[in-house]
Amino acid sequence: MSDGPKPVSDIKVDTDNLYREETYTDLRVATIRKLVPIKSDGSEDSSRDVVFTGETQLMSAAGMLPIQCNLEGTTLDDAIASFPEAVNKAVERVIEEAREMQRREASRIVVPGAGGGGGGMPPGGMPPGGAIGGDGKIHLG
Repeated sequence: MSDGPKPVSDIKVDTDNLYREETYTDLRVATIRKLVPIKSDGSEDSSRDVVFTGETQLMSAAGMLPIQCNLEGTTLDDAIASFPEAVNKAVERVIEEAREMQRREASRIVVPGAGGGGGGMPPGGMPPGGAIGGDGKIHLG
């Protein structure tokens, strides 16, 4: 059996995994989403836990960088309290992923004239900077 894309006619809504979304924002830095489990008739499903997620954006040289994270807690107050730490951990993950991508790119073996159609470095060698600059900050673009 193929693992490829399924035809649109095969798409089905998972009626055992429905949520109602409520959004809260401070209109500055924080957006918190509360996902309330519901049954297919729209009534709340108390057998499953409420889920909170957080979003914010960081300014980078290339523009806004969205940061998303899961928030701990069962109430909005809990989610608000866990927001700063969760965002900091998400930023650390983004930075580590960028460093890992930079390490992988730096360790690639490039054979001049080997072709390959688009892989390897651009003409003139590596672009200056990279994902993480010498100052340890994220540099995009």
